[in-house]
Amino acid sequence: MKKVFLVMAALALLGLSIAAQAVTIATVPVGNAGNAADSAAHSGNPAGQGTVGYNYNIGKYEVTAGQYTDFLNAKARTDTYALYNTEMSNTSWGSGISRSGSPGSYTYSVASAFVNRPVNYVSFWDSCRFANWLGNGQGAGSTETGAYTLNGYNGADGRTIQRNAGATWAVTSEDEWYKAAYYKGGGGGYWDYPTRSNTAPGQNMADPLPGNNANYYAAPWVWPIDSGKYTTVVGEFQNSDGPYGTFDQGGNMFEWNEAIVYQDATSAYRGRRGGSWSDYFDTLRASVRNHDYFTPAIERSEVGFRVSQVVPEPSSFIALAGGLVGLLGMRRRRV
Repeated sequence: MKKVFLVMAALALLGLSIAAQAVTIATVPVGNAGNAADSAAHSGNPAGQGTVGYNYNIGKYEVTAGQYTDFLNAKARTDTYALYNTEMSNTSWGSGISRSGSPGSYTYSVASAFVNRPVNYVSFWDSCRFANWLGNGQGAGSTETGAYTLNGYNGADGRTIQRNAGATWAVTSEDEWYKAAYYKGGGGGYWDYPTRSNTAPGQNMADPLPGNNANYYAAPWVWPIDSGKYTTVVGEFQNSDGPYGTFDQGGNMFEWNEAIVYQDATSAYRGRRGGSWSDYFDTLRASVRNHDYFTPAIERSEVGFRVSQVVPEPSSFIALAGGLVGLLGMRRRRV
C-alpha cells in the first residue's frame, strides 16, 4: 500500500512540475504508429511521405504570439540570438509583439488582439530555440542544447544540425507534420487538404458545419479576412480541424519543419508546409511541398511554426516512476 502511495506521490510531483511551466502547449495525440506512407507522387513532393514509426503528440495550434512573448521575456533580455524581429510589432501583418528597454533589460509585450494569433517573423533557428527551451523546462532553460545543438549558430546552412536522440519537444519533422495534416488513419490513405477534405477549402469565417475553411489568399482577392488583420486567431475555423484534431495546418502560416529540401555549396534550405494567409489555396495541398526555397535564417510575415512532443513508451514511463519511487525510498531510509 505504501509503495502505491509513493508512486502516486511521485507522479503527482511530476505533474505539478509540468503544470508550473509558464507556457502550456495544447497538443493532440497522433497514433497509428508505423502507418503506410502516402503512395502518391507529385512534382516536388516525392512519394513515401507521412509514415511515422512512433506515437507522438503535435501542437493543436501554431505557436502563438502570446506564447512566444513569454519565451522572449524569459530568454531575450539581451537577445543574444536575435529571437526578436522588429517587424513582429506590426499590427496588421505582424505578431503585435513590442520590445521596450535596452540590451540586458529588454521586456516584451503583445497586443491583446494578437495573443492568440500565430507568431511570425521567426527563423527556423528561432523555432529550434523555442523547442529547446520547452524541453529544458522553460524559465532559465537553455536555448542552445537539447533537441538541437545550436551553440550560437544562426546561419544559412546548418545541415548538420538535426534533432538529437532523446529530444522531448521539437520542431515537427516533415513526416510528423504531413501525417497529422493528411493521414486518414486505419490504412485509409491520405486527404488532399488538411481539413479532412479532397476539395479545396473555402474562406467562411463563420465556418459552419461541415467546415472546410481556412485563411488563405483567394477570390474576391481581398486582404485581410479578419477585421484589418492578415492572420486569424488559431482555431478560428472551429469545424475545419484535421484528421487528428489540429487546426490551421492549412493557411494562416506556413510552418517550418526539419526537412532539408534543397542544398547547395553554401546553404541548406529547410522545409515549410501548409500555405499561408498570403498564398493561394493550392499551397494547402498535400502535393505541394515548397513553392520556393527558404534558408533557415529567413524570417517572413507568412512563416511560423508548430512543435511536436515525444510520447515515452510505457516501459520508459514505468522505469521513470520506479526511479522516482526508489529515490523517495532512499531519502526515507536516510532520515
